This record gives sequence, structure tokens and C-alpha cells, in this order.
Amino acid sequence: MSDAGRKPDSSAPLAAGLYLVATPIGNLGDITLRALDVLRRADRIACEDTRQTQKLLNHFEITTPTVSCHEHNERERAAELIALIKAGGRIAVVSDAGMPGISDPGARLAALAIAAGVAVIPIPGANAALSALVASGLSTAEFQFIGFLPEKAGARRTRLEDLAAEAARAGGARTLVIYEAPHRILETLTDLESVWGAALRVVVARELTKIHEEFVRGSVAEVRQELAARDRVRGEIVLLVESIARSEGGDGTQASMNEKISARIGRIQAEAPADAPIDENQALKRLARETGQSKSDLYRELQRERARRH
Repeated sequence: MSDAGRKPDSSAPLAAGLYLVATPIGNLGDITLRALDVLRRADRIACEDTRQTQKLLNHFEITTPTVSCHEHNERERAAELIALIKAGGRIAVVSDAGMPGISDPGARLAALAIAAGVAVIPIPGANAALSALVASGLSTAEFQFIGFLPEKAGARRTRLEDLAAEAARAGGARTLVIYEAPHRILETLTDLESVWGAALRVVVARELTKIHEEFVRGSVAEVRQELAARDRVRGEIVLLVESIARSEGGDGTQASMNEKISARIGRIQAEAPADAPIDENQALKRLARETGQSKSDLYRELQRERARRH
């Protein structure tokens, strides 16, 4: 008999090691039989949040002891857990939802365990990024997992511009998979529209596997407008972006958006009357009025352009 369809053998001892266990991202029915078996037979479960994991354990009547292991104590906790495994222990690692190590604690612990010669065993299961990708309607042939973008507006814009530049160099299309918080999604969509243009295809996947699961598909301008019309955007979000080289054709609007800030400022200064010249600061203010962008964002982009030239 092949291993296909075989249930976990609970009579065989669970080997010592670090088990990275995927947990449901919303629907408890998505837990796997193997994950339940490992959680029941592990000596200890290292949790991103013990209170959150306890709800899952209570539902499935699992009594394995838990210990916290999150971004603030992962390195310190690793020494303790690795010592237990070297003594023959079985440690399961879980995040609040999904696969540990994917924009969640677990990756550092796994790396330290491997460096210490400890076995690291993945226990597959639910993952928000892949679940959103396969149902997005965008290409799955080539994709890039970005995780969370920077929270600060300037850093986020810089990251998106770097991704757009990568798309231009690559020439082909790929799908970017981004995690985003509901209170920042409109800002991020605005930045995407500014960087790539209003026609950029995006998908907002919200509340995956839950009762109110939703996919909002369309151009970035359409999706932004639809979400902006709501009283509030709720739930965890996976944002998928069709990353392609930005068009320089059409009516010239996109070409103008893609023109370097320094060139646009130079043109504004050159067009000023000889008897009323304007300095860089005044040109930035005028450009901000014309484009609807903030003067501080334009200034940061100008500084980045200058840094790239040196």
C-alpha cells in the first residue's frame, strides 16, 4: 500500500525534532490530520500567542503544554527549545494562523535549529498567500512574495518604485503577493496607482476561508474607488498585483507620471519668466499642485534620484 491517503500512525513514536505546523487561517476545518497528530504528541507547542493557539487546542481537545515564541523572544527561546530537542524532545511551532515563518515567527528558530544540527520538519497546511494567488485570476506562472510593505509612506513608495523598476528590467509579467492591513489598504492602492498607473490590474483578497471571504478584482483605480466607498474595510488582506513594465504611450499622462522628478522640476524652472525665476522649492510646490502628490513625497523621490546618480 502506498502512503497516499494513509492516516498518521499514532502508534509509531514521533521523532525528535522541530515541527513547523501550519494552522487554519480562518476555517478550523482546514487543519490537517497530520497537524493534529503532531500537536497532540509533541512535548511542547511554541506559539506566537499562547492565548490564540489555546482556542485551537481547546476546540480539538489537545492538552499539550504551550510556551510563547514570538518576534520579541524568538532568539532567546530558541536556545531552550533546541536543548530540549537535543535531549530527545519533540517541539511543534505554530503561528496565530497559517505557516510559521511566512511573515510570522518561526524562520529564525528554524535557521538556528538547522545550524545546531537539529531536524526541522514542515507540516503543510493553510497559507493565505497561495490561497489568494490561485483564486485571484492573475498569473501563477511566476510570482513574488513580498510580505508586508513598510508602514511609513515614504518607505512604502520607495519599495513599490523599486518593484516597478524590477518589472521594467525583467520585461515579463509576474504577480506580486503582498500582505496588507485593512487600515492601510487605501493608501497602498493610491501608491500603486501613482507608481504603475490607474490601469494596473490588482486583486484584494479579504477574510480568506471565513464567512465573509471576498475577492475584489479590477484595475487599481476601480478597486480603490470601490473600497473607498465603504464605511470601513475589515479583515486581513492579501493584495495581488500584476507587475508589468509601465507603459510610456497613450495620452502622455502615464509618461508624465514616469518622468523623473528632477526633469519635471527643471522644465518648470525653464518655463518661468526671466524676470521672475523660481527656485527648486517653489518648483516642488507647483509640481505637487499639478500632480496631487505631497511636496514631501516629491522631495524624497528627488533625493533618491540624486542618490542613484552617485
